[in-house]
Amino acid sequence: MDDPETQHVDVDVLLVIGVSGAGRGTVAKVLEDAGWYVADNVPSALISRMVQVAREGDSGAAADGDQSGLVGSRLAVVVRTGARNFATELASVRRELREIGVTPKVLFLDASDSALVRRFEQVRRGHPLQGSGTLMQGIAAEREILASVKHQADLVVDTSLLSVQRLREIIEDAFAEDSRLLLNVAVQSFGFKYGLPIDADLVADVRFLPNPHWVPELRAHNGQDADVRDYVLGQVGANEYLDLYTRLVGLTADGYQREGKRYMTIGVGCTGGKHRSVAMTEALAERLSQPDPARPYQFAVRVMHRDLGRE
Repeated sequence: MDDPETQHVDVDVLLVIGVSGAGRGTVAKVLEDAGWYVADNVPSALISRMVQVAREGDSGAAADGDQSGLVGSRLAVVVRTGARNFATELASVRRELREIGVTPKVLFLDASDSALVRRFEQVRRGHPLQGSGTLMQGIAAEREILASVKHQADLVVDTSLLSVQRLREIIEDAFAEDSRLLLNVAVQSFGFKYGLPIDADLVADVRFLPNPHWVPELRAHNGQDADVRDYVLGQVGANEYLDLYTRLVGLTADGYQREGKRYMTIGVGCTGGKHRSVAMTEALAERLSQPDPARPYQFAVRVMHRDLGRE
């Protein structure tokens, strides 16, 4: 029983269940990108304890008024399904959760026998329940175990003919916290003399702007300082470049969204990574952070300055 004086965090719980080979691993990654805390391959006996941990939150968070906790308010559990009495165990878990005020949703992933056989043959792995029998016997045994679970699921998704992108769209539509999804964008300043960032998807070269290094009163400062920022952004072409580059990022991001990519890294470079690139990175990040009602997603922008502080 819960301590009546204990304050609990409201937690949404999603149980991801399905036949082996139907895409549970792929769905776990999609849910993680959509902001869920994902626990993979969890035995049913541990689910209730995990939910209790999520509801209690981080031990230090409650004292600070932070309700997010260590796990967070949305917990997705990819459940291990090999036990013969799995359906009974799951029913018991759902009953325990309801008793503490948590009603979990169940997502069931299925696929045709032919699709499952093809996928197992592609990865050259046996079915978890195959044992010394055939692949089809393993698939049939698991279907028998999960038959009642599938019937009671909140959402059943057949992945037989789905591309990874289409599966992502279905899961996001059903379980993303907001229909206006986020694209995570890291904007990073750097100095060309120290080399290009190896993880940059796009690179902006701002060495066409006059270098504050050659202005004695600005040399010791950097692009985060107001005097350097005003100098750089006041140069001919600086704001026009930012406007055009913001549009370029938007066009690229539209393609990322269609392809299911959720992360973009933009490198903004000058010679040493101290003045121009820092000021332009901050300005570009500010533009990208502005909400755009015409876009079906928004940017979650993070700023980094790789070479700031180097001599």
